Formats: sequence, structure tokens, C-alpha cells
Amino acid sequence: MGFYDLSEGERTDLVAQIRADIKRELISGDREKTFFYFSDEDTYVRKSAYLAVGRIYKQEPDLAEKIFGLFKDFLEDQDFKVRQTVINAAGEIGKTDFGLVGNLFKIALFDPHYSVRNAVIGSVKKMGEVNPKPVLAWAEQFLDHPDKEIRREICHGIELRGRKHPQDVLPLLKKLQFDKQSRVRQTLVHVWGRSLIKKVVWKLLWRISKPGKIKKLSGMRWTRSSMYI
Repeated sequence: MGFYDLSEGERTDLVAQIRADIKRELISGDREKTFFYFSDEDTYVRKSAYLAVGRIYKQEPDLAEKIFGLFKDFLEDQDFKVRQTVINAAGEIGKTDFGLVGNLFKIALFDPHYSVRNAVIGSVKKMGEVNPKPVLAWAEQFLDHPDKEIRREICHGIELRGRKHPQDVLPLLKKLQFDKQSRVRQTLVHVWGRSLIKKVVWKLLWRISKPGKIKKLSGMRWTRSSMYI
């Protein structure tokens, strides 16, 4: 039975049980149930597990060292779902203490499984929204990486911060304006389109787009003349 096949009360009880089990095993050193939750086929069970780790970190600082030990070991597991859940849990911690988990994201950014790399993107989004300075500084180092997929994923990851605070991401995204890879340019245009952008960005978009071609971006049709509206 899946997480959302349970009643609201049963889901509340399960979330509490997951948190209690993980905390107990962090104290005891056992990892059987924690691994079970981290590797569960149900996305929402894994989400409950990584949220539980985030809450335990905040409320039980004495367990921080054991949490990081858990991350280190689980990030080497063969099951991509376990590695994915580690990165999502690290993202919860990175909302306040990015410096303690930044190296985990650097490792996971090159993970062979796309789900783990997607967890990096998702975590960068949620961390960057509330803890932008260290997260954006970390992301910037990958904007000139030789692997186009790394550049694209980082560009995608800083999107959420750009929606409300485009001034924070504009200097970073300008580094990609002459990127020769189409997938990177497409992601760049998408990120700009989702941000609150003014005239300077429309000019940038026009520069990296094919001249004369009408683009449809975020529900808007624009041409060279529309940049100056």
C-alpha cells in the first residue's frame, strides 16, 4: 500500500514512526530501518525520511556527526534511490549550513544515475531560495565546466532564486550567454523566461537566439521590437 493510499491519520502516524526509527538508529548505530526508508519504492516514504533527517539535525545537534556519517556511507550505496535520498536530506541541512554538505553535492553532480543528479538540481533550488550566498557561490564554479550537462544542470538549479531575485543570478547566467551547446542555451532561455527580467535580459535573449525568429517564452510572443516594451 502506497503512502497516499493511507488515510490522513495513518500517514501522520507513519511519518512520526519514520522519524522515531531514524532517530533511534542514529543513536544506536543501527541502520536497517533507515536504509529501508531511504530505499523505499514509494517517493513519499523517501521524502518523509529525508525530511525527518532534516528535522533531527535541527533539533538534535548532538546527532549531526552521526548524520554525516550516514550520508557518507549511504552515498556509496549501489541503490540510486538511497543516494538520491541522501542528497535530498543534505538539501534540508544546506538550507542553513551549506558549508557542511557542499562536498556531497559536488560528488552527486557526477553520479551516473539521473535521479541523483536531479536531486542535486532540486536541492540547489530549495537551498538557493533561502540560503543564496554560499549556494550560488558553489554553483558558479561549474558554469564553465567542460561537460555541457553539468553547465545545464547548474543553470537549471539556480532558476528558483532567479524568479524573485534576478539580480542574484544575472551575473552567473551571463557566463553562459555565448555557450555553443544548444541544450545549455535552451535551458538558459528557459531560466530567464521564468525569472522577473527587465530590458537587459531581453537583449541577452535576443543575442543568443536566431535573428528574426519569433520566440514563445513564458506565454509571451516577442520580436526585436518587443524587447523595448
